[in-house]
Amino acid sequence: MQLDIKQTGPLEVNTYILKDEESKEAVIIDVGGDFEQIKTQLDKQGYKIIYILNTHGHFDHVLGEAVITKNYSDIPIYMHKADLSHFSNLKEEMSWFRQEYNDENIKITNFIDENSFLKLGNNQIKIFYTPGHSKGSLSYYIDNKVFTGDALFYHSIGRTDFIDGDYDTLINSIKTNLLTLPNDTKVYPGHGPSTTIKDEKLYNAYLK
Repeated sequence: MQLDIKQTGPLEVNTYILKDEESKEAVIIDVGGDFEQIKTQLDKQGYKIIYILNTHGHFDHVLGEAVITKNYSDIPIYMHKADLSHFSNLKEEMSWFRQEYNDENIKITNFIDENSFLKLGNNQIKIFYTPGHSKGSLSYYIDNKVFTGDALFYHSIGRTDFIDGDYDTLINSIKTNLLTLPNDTKVYPGHGPSTTIKDEKLYNAYLK
C-alpha cells in the first residue's frame, strides 16, 4: 500500500490518499479541498477511488467533498452518523474561524461505526470509535498505520471545547482504542506531523 499526504483546505488538513498497487484502488481520508487535483493525479496513475472516509464532520475536514457531491455522486462518502449535525451548522462553525460560507452541499451516502467492515484491495480497514473531539469521531487502522483525525496529535490531543466535545471522553477513547495498538504503529493525525503509538505513550503529557 502506498500513502500520499496533501495539506488541503483553509486550515491545512492532512488529506491522506491510500493506494493499493495490486487492485489499483484508492481511498481518501478527510478531503478538506483540492479534490479535482487529487482525482486527476490518481486518474493519471490508473487508480479508481472506491470511497471517501471522514474521521469526523468538522468543516475543515469535509469542505472538499462538496465537489464530490456535485460532480462525482458515484463515489460514496462515509462518516459516523453522530457527526451529521455538523453539516447543518457549517455556516456557524466556519464563522468561528472567520471562514466564508458558500452554501456548500455535502451529501454523506453511508454511515459507519466500529462494527463496519471496509477493505482496500486485500487489506482490511479496521474502524475505531474515538469520540471526544466530536461525538462521531472515527479512527482508521490499516497496514500498521492509524489515521486519527483530530483525536490524537503529535504530543497532543484534539480540542474539546466545541459544542459536542468532551475531554474525559477523548482521553478514554485514546487510551482504550489507540494506545492499545502495537507500539510501532504509525499515527497520522488530522493536522501536523506524524508520530507513533510508542512515542505518544512516552511523551504525550495529556496521556499520563
